[in-house]
Amino acid sequence: MMKAAVFGAGSWGSAFAQILADGDLEHVTLWARREEVARSINDDHRNPDYLGDLALPPKVTATTDPAAAADGATLVVLAVPSQSLRLNLEQWGHLIPRDALVVSLMKGIELRTGMRMSEVIEAAGVQRERIVVVSGPNLSREIALRQPAASVVASTDFAAADRVAELVLQPYFRPYTQTDVVGAEIGGAVKNVIALAVGMAEGLGYGDNTKSSLITRGLAEITRLGESLGAEPATLMGLAGVGDLIATCMSDLSRNHRVGVALGQGSTIGELLALPHQTAEGVKSCFSVVELASQHGVDMPICLGVTAVVSGKASPEQLTGALMSRARKHERG
Repeated sequence: MMKAAVFGAGSWGSAFAQILADGDLEHVTLWARREEVARSINDDHRNPDYLGDLALPPKVTATTDPAAAADGATLVVLAVPSQSLRLNLEQWGHLIPRDALVVSLMKGIELRTGMRMSEVIEAAGVQRERIVVVSGPNLSREIALRQPAASVVASTDFAAADRVAELVLQPYFRPYTQTDVVGAEIGGAVKNVIALAVGMAEGLGYGDNTKSSLITRGLAEITRLGESLGAEPATLMGLAGVGDLIATCMSDLSRNHRVGVALGQGSTIGELLALPHQTAEGVKSCFSVVELASQHGVDMPICLGVTAVVSGKASPEQLTGALMSRARKHERG
C-alpha cells in the first residue's frame, strides 16, 4: 500500500494532504499536534481552524501519534512551522522510514544557525538525495478549493523530484521539477519578509505604485542573497521566486501580508503573535535572513527595515522614509 504521512495539520499541510489523496496514494495520514484537530478531520473530514468548512478527501485521516503517522509511509511530508522543525525532528525524526522520500513544505531560515530547512532535515540524519522541496505560489485555501496553481519541486536528486512530481500532479496542481534547492528555499523564505513590508505599505494607505516598487526591489534582494549562496538566477525569476513573491505580497490570504497590514495600521507584534493559528514565518525569519545577508556581504535594506519594525526599533513610517532616502543607484539589483 502506498501511504503518505504529512507532519503538520495547518492550512498548507492539510491542502497538500488533499493533493496527495486526489492522486494514486491509497492513504494519507496527517499528524496533528492537537487532539481536537485530529478528531475533526477523522469525524467530519474538515479542519475548521485552518481551512474553514472545506471538506478533505475520505482517504485523509489524522492522528496525534507520530509513530502511527509514519508507520509504513513511502512519502513523509514536513509542514510544521520552520522554527520548530529541529525540535520536532529531535522528538520523532527517528520514526521516518529509512527508504521514504522526505518533502519539505516549509519556507524559512532557521534562527541562530542560518540553515535552510533542507539543511536542518539533512542534519537530522536524512540523506540529501531523499529530500525534496516544494515551493511556489502556495496559497492554501485556493489550492484546497482546487483552483489551478503551479509549484516547483526541487531536489539535488532529479529522480526524487520527478517521483514527487508524479505523486502531486493533479488537474489543478502543476509541478515543475528542478535541482536548484537553494534557489527554491531562498525564494520561499525571503518573500515572507518582503510581504511584511508590502503589507505595511498597504496598512499605511499607500497604493499600487508603492507596493509594486517594494515587490520589485524585494526581488532584487532575494536574487542577490540567492546568488551569493549558489542559487540559479533563473529559479528566482520563476515560480519559486517572483511567482511566490507576488502571491504572498498581494493576497489577503497571505498571513505575512495580513500581519504587515496590521502593523501598518498600528497593531503591535505582541498583539499579532497572540492571535491563534496565525503563524507568519517572516516575523521570525527576518532576523535570520538579515544575519545570513550580513555573513555574505549582501545589501538587503527592505529586510533590514522589516527587522527593525518587528523588533520595535522603528515604525512602518520610518521604514518607508529610510528606503526613500537611500542614495540613488543604477537599477541592476
